[in-house]
Amino acid sequence: MDSPVAPARAAYQKYAVDVHPSAIDGQGAFAAEPIPTRRKIGEIRGESISVAEARIRATRTERIMIVELSARKAIDFSRSADPMRYTNHSCRPNARLCIRQGRVEFYALRDIAPGEEITVDYGETHHEGRLACRCGVAGCRGAL
Repeated sequence: MDSPVAPARAAYQKYAVDVHPSAIDGQGAFAAEPIPTRRKIGEIRGESISVAEARIRATRTERIMIVELSARKAIDFSRSADPMRYTNHSCRPNARLCIRQGRVEFYALRDIAPGEEITVDYGETHHEGRLACRCGVAGCRGAL
């Protein structure tokens, strides 16, 4: 009998992550295996663009998947196949987004169980507090 084979994942994706509908918003990134505290979960790659172009694109779409890396450079993840691009915001996240050497990486803030949605605090956004937060946690700020 053949042994089951784990699905292949890219080298930059350290833990298996599935994409499913999210109770927070749209699709979400969910742990497909246990993820220990402080471990790199993975990263997202995308198109490198100027911040000026990023701000123009942000006005043209409802779903924005852009991270500004610096005052001049941003990355647009809207066409990325990386599952971490579906990471939703939470006011009490279980992971953090870290920008390192031009890469957008995700690290676990605590142990994350299989099936649990991976969330980060988006911090400042272009929404400037006009977009309702849907994370639903106790103490939610209420807006992004």
